[in-house]
Amino acid sequence: QVQLVESGGGLVQPGGSLRLSCSASGSIFSINAMGWYRQAPGKQRELVARITSGSTNYADSVKGRFTISRDNAKNTVYLQMNSLKPEDTAVYYCNAHLTTTYRVGDYWGQGTQVTVSS
Repeated sequence: QVQLVESGGGLVQPGGSLRLSCSASGSIFSINAMGWYRQAPGKQRELVARITSGSTNYADSVKGRFTISRDNAKNTVYLQMNSLKPEDTAVYYCNAHLTTTYRVGDYWGQGTQVTVSS
């Protein structure tokens, strides 16, 4: 069984910071890419940031404020979120494209709520 476990969400004031973590565990042969998506109420899920072995990419709305990083030894991806805005409020989902015992494809975490409000 393969699991993605997220942590680090919560309530923060505008201008504040949060750090999300997501660890992958189970019968994983390789991690091809990891990333973060978010979904606000009434909106579609959108890509926030993604990291592969050679590159990172970000949504325009978070460039310069969010930083994605990865610890390969721990199969963990992080999302450092600074200068948070109310429009960043959403459920944040970890995504990983994995090669596992079972298949090659996307796996998802359970989601963690981020609320930016005064």
